[in-house]
Amino acid sequence: MLHQVAAGQLGVVQLILGTGPVVAAVLWLLIAFSVGCWGISLYKLVQISRARRESERFINIFWESKNLATIHTASVGFTRSPVAQVFRAGYQELLQLTRAKRQAVGAQAEFSTDLGGIENVTRAMKRQANVELTKLEYGTTFLATTSSACPFIGLFGTVCGIIVAFVGLSTAHSSSIQAVAPGIAEALIATAVGLVAAIPAVMFFNFFTARIRVLATEMENFTSEFLNIAERHFLS
Repeated sequence: MLHQVAAGQLGVVQLILGTGPVVAAVLWLLIAFSVGCWGISLYKLVQISRARRESERFINIFWESKNLATIHTASVGFTRSPVAQVFRAGYQELLQLTRAKRQAVGAQAEFSTDLGGIENVTRAMKRQANVELTKLEYGTTFLATTSSACPFIGLFGTVCGIIVAFVGLSTAHSSSIQAVAPGIAEALIATAVGLVAAIPAVMFFNFFTARIRVLATEMENFTSEFLNIAERHFLS
């Protein structure tokens, strides 16, 4: 058994392979969390990078072009841009309102922009912005869970391992530190693995949260600018 091997002969791999069933289960759980964390992080890196690049390109097209129909046609190619999707939602609602306005004028009826006009466009754009934020935030909850739970899971494995080591000491012929050192060492591996899983998770979570906040601000600013243009030129 591992406990019978001299402490000086133990390596990290030997410690991991020689852990008891409880500590081993904790280690496998932590490894699963770590693999999931890195998989989600790589996916989010690609997703958010594409969203940022396409949003920057779309915003440039929006301000360079003066024709909303042309911008709407161009927005079809920016499927990963949250700003482009917010524009499409607002543009579709604006089309319906301008058609309703023309019909109302033709019927000599009054068209009000207080409740049925610009407010409809605002709600449509904010609703789409929330949808885009939900997409961007997908997976970050797992990162937050990993960063907060893994250290405690590792600590649980360590406590269980230390308990087993001291229980085994009662049946050992020696009561010196050498008798329990291997058991304590393998138990502490769980805490180390827990930290290895948690530290990248919290770093990635903070990184993605900051980037998502920037995109959310871009959507909010774009919504305000679009509403100003719509109210000034289409719904006045």
